[in-house]
Amino acid sequence: QVQLVESGGGSVQSGGSLRLSCAASGYTYSSYCMGWFRQAPGKEREGVAGIDSDGSTRYADSVKGRFTISQDNAKNTLYLQMNSLKPEDTAMYYCAADEPFPWTNCGVVVTTTTPENFDYWGQGTQVTVSS
Repeated sequence: QVQLVESGGGSVQSGGSLRLSCAASGYTYSSYCMGWFRQAPGKEREGVAGIDSDGSTRYADSVKGRFTISQDNAKNTLYLQMNSLKPEDTAMYYCAADEPFPWTNCGVVVTTTTPENFDYWGQGTQVTVSS
């Protein structure tokens, strides 16, 4: 059974940094498409960053140059390093996983398609950025 557990959220001031982690289990981690999503109150869930099994990455325009997605296959863990945080980054952050999508790469699926494409989700970790 696929399990995803996020950690690392918290409250920071504008300009600060946080590093989110997502510990995965129950499947062959390195072969799956992994992504980070976020959902602010009253808004739809949106894709933030995705990473393919070959390490290629893609980011939403709103976080490019500030966020970095990475993974440690030996630890079955996905990360999201968030720098230069802004109040508009305040949201619940989720990691998600699914089998590779044959029609395009993982990053494209995360950042341009509906989150409903992903079957497996963590419980989320709250990030709050104050001005």
